[in-house]
Amino acid sequence: MNSHDIVHNDHLFLREFLQAEGWDISLADLETLHGDGSDRRFYRVGGTERGVAVFPSLTHPKRMAEARSTYLIGYHLSDLGVAIPKVITHHRDTGLVILEDVGDIHLQAKVRDCQNFEEKTALYHGVVDALLTFQIDGVRGFDVRSCWDSPRYDYELMVTRESDYFLRAFCKDYAGRSFDEPRIKKECMAIAHMACREPATFLLHRDYQSRNLMVYDDEIRIIDFQGARLGPLAYDLASLLFDPYVNLSPSERETIFEYYVKRASSRLSLDVDSFKHGYMYLAVQRVMQMLGAFGFLTLHKGKPFFEPFILPALGNLNLLLTQLPCKYPLLLALVSDVQKSIRECRNFLSP
Repeated sequence: MNSHDIVHNDHLFLREFLQAEGWDISLADLETLHGDGSDRRFYRVGGTERGVAVFPSLTHPKRMAEARSTYLIGYHLSDLGVAIPKVITHHRDTGLVILEDVGDIHLQAKVRDCQNFEEKTALYHGVVDALLTFQIDGVRGFDVRSCWDSPRYDYELMVTRESDYFLRAFCKDYAGRSFDEPRIKKECMAIAHMACREPATFLLHRDYQSRNLMVYDDEIRIIDFQGARLGPLAYDLASLLFDPYVNLSPSERETIFEYYVKRASSRLSLDVDSFKHGYMYLAVQRVMQMLGAFGFLTLHKGKPFFEPFILPALGNLNLLLTQLPCKYPLLLALVSDVQKSIRECRNFLSP
């Protein structure tokens, strides 16, 4: 079935399903939307009642489990007042979920429009407050049986789905590098051992960055939440502060980090020194995961959108590795080599 037929069939099913739910809708009220890295299908529903329809991927082996997590976690978070698009309804057999429409304005665009540091900082205060509500309030009564991917962010996930993913999908496949795999993997495992010391007792989004944060009626709304699981506080903060889509300056990161610590400390007993230590290692984990995804999506999924953000992400990883209390010379040398090679290639290709 070609893409036109898939869209046509989705539209017909949506109209029938929503009309049965009491919506006044026609095919003209449906608009196809496009996700960044997801294979799910998205449609905006217009007319007198509005929403965003999300169909599962046609190819992912766990597509129905992911759809189930979308509505189960969505209902849970909405009941707790977490700032997500509310789940309006769902169709269990097909995995279709209808979410509240929270518009088209990503945090990325709002940051780009900020005129000065003060405007940007004020915007990020709201982003941090929304994150803490997600992490602390969202974990209350959270049932890990609603997780489709894994119930907890742990050492095994850090190694197999982040550092190994980075080495395979980015360094080998995308950058074409060969390297001393056993020794570099040993360094990566040492980083994961340090990162997994942080308590995984909060709700983790695992992709809390500016493309997954919408600004709607001047408030932050968190999308793509279906991958939530138990995890440490600092991972999502690192996702936000080392977000290559906006590439915050070191001083901006520090200001936002201090605001987060202040707000978190007002709600939790937070050992600030321990938190900062764990944050650095979790930031390395996050950026490695991100680069693995960028390499895979660019090379294997044919999604060039992500390629311009590879160099900023590599710069972040290089910076983080140089700032860690322990040193990982082989990994740092590999990252520096790839960074230099890609930068030289980009300079050569530039007119």
